[in-house]
Amino acid sequence: MRIPTRSLLITIAVCGSVLAGCTAREKVTASDSLDGRQFGIPTGTVVDQLVLSKLPKATFLYFTTVLDAAMAVKAGKVDVAAYDEPILRNIAAKNPGLVVLPEKITTDDYGFAVRLGDVEIKNAVDSVIHEVKANGEYEQMVARWLPASGEPKPMPTIATGTNGVLRFGTAAVTEPFSFVDASRQVVGMDVEFAARTAAKLGRRLEIVNMDFGAMIPALMAGKVDMIGACITITAERRKSVLFSDTYYVGGISALVRQ
Repeated sequence: MRIPTRSLLITIAVCGSVLAGCTAREKVTASDSLDGRQFGIPTGTVVDQLVLSKLPKATFLYFTTVLDAAMAVKAGKVDVAAYDEPILRNIAAKNPGLVVLPEKITTDDYGFAVRLGDVEIKNAVDSVIHEVKANGEYEQMVARWLPASGEPKPMPTIATGTNGVLRFGTAAVTEPFSFVDASRQVVGMDVEFAARTAAKLGRRLEIVNMDFGAMIPALMAGKVDMIGACITITAERRKSVLFSDTYYVGGISALVRQ
């Protein structure tokens, strides 16, 4: 996920069909028919800029949350909702009648970050990533957190160590990577990776929940040892933090009516 910034382009296209309830919108069935469509996106993000970089004829309606944008698609108020692919997949799994198009609009690598020079934790994270991908556990993790339908499955029990603490900073609003479950615990794919990393280091995992934009400053200030919440690996961020290897290839995708 990219840190929300003020949108540089405010393009709100309101058509008569929106005001009337948009009951006769043409269904979108393929990525090559997206240009010129009306997109629903969360306000305060850079998703509109990313979409326009690939689809210059797109227009936008802005919503408070990505779920609101997705429900607007289902109600026929917009053609498409655009956001991070795994988060849209999670919404589609819980809302029959919606589907994520297989071809992404943009592609991003997601990774964990540690302080510059902290090779011990980076190496531990990379080792965990490589191990789960090699032994088949990664596919189980994807199935657990990104099911084809329904809610994510419960967080597995992972015994961590007692030789110090691994403080994991996250933003628990990025389901299925990091979110608060029904028992009020912070869980998700990124949290599971953090727990596996703590176990490899022989440390006890301590989860520190914070705003997304506060994670990198908290890491640089030494308040946490590792951060993760659907974080996009970028050249600009590499100047401030040390990234793990890629653990998930995501990006901006399109959610449409099935």
